[in-house]
Amino acid sequence: MSTPHHPIAIIGGGLGGLTAARVLHVNGIESAVFDLESGPEARTQGGMLDIHEENGQEAIRAAGLHDEFREIIHEGGQAMRLVGPDGTVRVATGDEGDGGRPEVDRGDLRGLLLNSLPDGTVQWRRKATGGARALDDGRHEVTFADGSAITTDLLVGADGAWSRIRPLLSDAEPAYTGISFVETDLHEADTRHPRSAALVGGGFFICLADRRGFLAHRETDGSLHVYTALRADEDWIDTIDFTDHGAAKAAVLAHFDGWDEGLRGLVAHAETITARRIHALPVGHRWKRTPGVTLLGDAAHLMSPFAGEGANLAMYDGAELALALAAHPGDTEAALTQYEEGLFPRSEASAVESAESLDTMFSPDGLEQMIGFFGSGRAEA
Repeated sequence: MSTPHHPIAIIGGGLGGLTAARVLHVNGIESAVFDLESGPEARTQGGMLDIHEENGQEAIRAAGLHDEFREIIHEGGQAMRLVGPDGTVRVATGDEGDGGRPEVDRGDLRGLLLNSLPDGTVQWRRKATGGARALDDGRHEVTFADGSAITTDLLVGADGAWSRIRPLLSDAEPAYTGISFVETDLHEADTRHPRSAALVGGGFFICLADRRGFLAHRETDGSLHVYTALRADEDWIDTIDFTDHGAAKAAVLAHFDGWDEGLRGLVAHAETITARRIHALPVGHRWKRTPGVTLLGDAAHLMSPFAGEGANLAMYDGAELALALAAHPGDTEAALTQYEEGLFPRSEASAVESAESLDTMFSPDGLEQMIGFFGSGRAEA
């Protein structure tokens, strides 16, 4: 049996890969997307995203989906509260309007992109395991966990932080940033957890003090999605049994003795609890132009989430790559050169901002610095 060949193969069906496929489709170019999940409903897609005018929304416009995007906006989700460890609200902004950065549910946005693609564009249960290899004729071959393989003229690595495609271009690997997250969810928050729900409010919520804190969103279903964040050794998560929810909650809350009970309740009363380390690629990560392959999103420029640019950049990358290919029919290398010349400086600028935000937020006086940040007017920048 011959190995299937695809002119353009996108490895990874996240927001960036799907945006690339959609913008290619809009421009009459066929592509195939390969994703490791068993299907579109295989897992919860995470919390809320603020989609920025200058990049994320530009990508959505290039995809021809801006009207549909406006229909899934979480009205009021742009509201923000900055709170001290005693529960006192120190800054509240954006209670009305979307400020150019409306909030949407990540799952709704992914569904919008998936539903805009022709049937069969995304192939599920296709986990790239052995990476990829260059063939003699300039093409690439990708092998999947089920033993199947494909060849392609253009290989796009949209497969996230631990990309199997990145080693074709770069030896860089993500490094631990010093921050660990413990994610929790509180369902039916207004009725079941009213104190915590009242504290968080209707949009985005930040509480910081002494190198730790809580970041939370009000979800469209009324639940609270919470990230408890703290500076910790890389092996800290391994010292806790997160299958024992009671013990895990106690271990996390030991870092928040004396904090307001409404804040502690974001962990103590949670129905779900999981942990993950925050990693990042080196600031300014780039590679030499290599025929027939490129990267987008976290595969290209993984950074901490503290600049709020990850999803926006991934979608913008996908759109810019697709538009470059459409502008250079028959000359893929010219398209990839154009795309990467824009990719590298914009991702470096965001990575610098992300690293600086991490240092600011998780410093000993992070709360005071963030009060100054929002009070300066830069919050709406």
